[in-house]
Amino acid sequence: MIKAKYVYSEDLLKYRFSDSHPFNQMRLKLTTDLLLDLGKLNENQIIKPRIATDEELELVHEPHYIEAIKMAGNGELPLEQYEKYGLSSEDTPQFKNMHENSARVVGGTLSAVDAVMTGESVRACHLGGGLHHGFKGKASGFCIYNDSAVAIQYMQSKYNQRVLYIDTDAHHGDGVQWTFYTNEQVMNYSIHETGRYLFPGTGALTERGDGKGFGTTVNVPLDAYTEDDSYIDVFKETVEAACKAFKPDVILSVNGVDIHYLDPLTHLSCTLKTLYEIPYIVKNLADQYCDGKCIMVGGGGYNIWRVVPRAWSHVWFALNDTQTPSEAIPQSWLSKYQPEAPFPLPQSWLDEQVDYMEIPRRNEITEKNNNTKLRILDWLT
Repeated sequence: MIKAKYVYSEDLLKYRFSDSHPFNQMRLKLTTDLLLDLGKLNENQIIKPRIATDEELELVHEPHYIEAIKMAGNGELPLEQYEKYGLSSEDTPQFKNMHENSARVVGGTLSAVDAVMTGESVRACHLGGGLHHGFKGKASGFCIYNDSAVAIQYMQSKYNQRVLYIDTDAHHGDGVQWTFYTNEQVMNYSIHETGRYLFPGTGALTERGDGKGFGTTVNVPLDAYTEDDSYIDVFKETVEAACKAFKPDVILSVNGVDIHYLDPLTHLSCTLKTLYEIPYIVKNLADQYCDGKCIMVGGGGYNIWRVVPRAWSHVWFALNDTQTPSEAIPQSWLSKYQPEAPFPLPQSWLDEQVDYMEIPRRNEITEKNNNTKLRILDWLT
C-alpha cells in the first residue's frame, strides 16, 4: 500500500476569481513543483481530482444554490440574485465556469477521502481544498462550495465514519461549524485568530454545538499577535484532549498557513517553525487514534512566494513520515520561478524572519491564550 496520495492537476488553477484577487491557486503549482524538484513527490503518488457530482454537492449544498452557481458561471444568473447567493462581494465575485471549477475542488477532496477509505493509501492530501467558509446556500470568504463539509458528510453517509475535523487556518471555519453544529458524529475543532479582529467574526469560546451536538464543537480563539510558543502550547494540549475525548475513526484537517506573520490578511505572529510542526501533530494523532487514517487539505495562505510552498511541503512531509530536507531549496525551482516573483525567493527551509517584530504584549497575550486553553481542557477532560 502507498503511504500517502497527493491530489493535483493544473485544472485546479482554474478556481480563480480574478488576476488581482488575493486567493491565488498558483500557490498549488509552486508547492507541487517544489516537491517534484526535491524528488519527494512522484507521479505514482498523484491522483487527478474529479469533478464532484450534483448529488455529492447536495450532501451539504441546496439544489437551488448549485443551479445558481451554474447559471452565474455561464453569465445567465440575473444580477438582482447575485447578492442572495453571496456573489456580489469582492470576496466571491462571479467567474467563468464557476460551477465546474468549484466542483473540481470538492471532487479533489473526495478523491483524497476515497483513497484513504478504500485502502489505496493510509493518508492523503489535497492542498487545493480547505474552502471552509462556504454555506449551504451562499458563497462566502473566497469559497463557493465547501469541500471540507461535503467530505465530512460523504464520510458519514458512504463510510459511516466518526470524523474529527481539525482547522488551523487563521480564520474560523464557520461554514463547516454551522453545517455540523448539532451533529454528534462530527467533532469540529478550530484554532484561529479571535473574531474580534478578523473575518468572519465567529468562533467564540462559547460556541460549543447545540442539541445532540453540544460539546462536539471546540473553538480556540487566539489573541492577535500570538507567536510560536503560545500557539503550539495551546494547540497541542487542546487538540490532543479533543481527540482523546471524541475518539474519531478518521481525521480531516485544514492546513491554512495564514497564521504566518508575513500573511497580508491576518494578525498572528507565527513563523514557519509552527507551520512545520502542525501537520506532524495531526498525523501523530491519526496514528494513535485512527490507524493512521488522515486527510489533509489546504486552506488560507496569501503570501504565495515566501510562505506557502515551504509550509505546505511539510504537510506532504508529515504524511510520509519525513522531516525537513537537509538540502537547500532546489536551484531548478528557484530558476523557474524567480523571474515571476516580486522579490528574492528563499534559498533554504529556514524562516529568514524578515521584518519580524518582537511582540510588545507577549506576556499578556500568552496569559490570555493560556486561560483559554485551561477553560477548554476543563470542558474536555
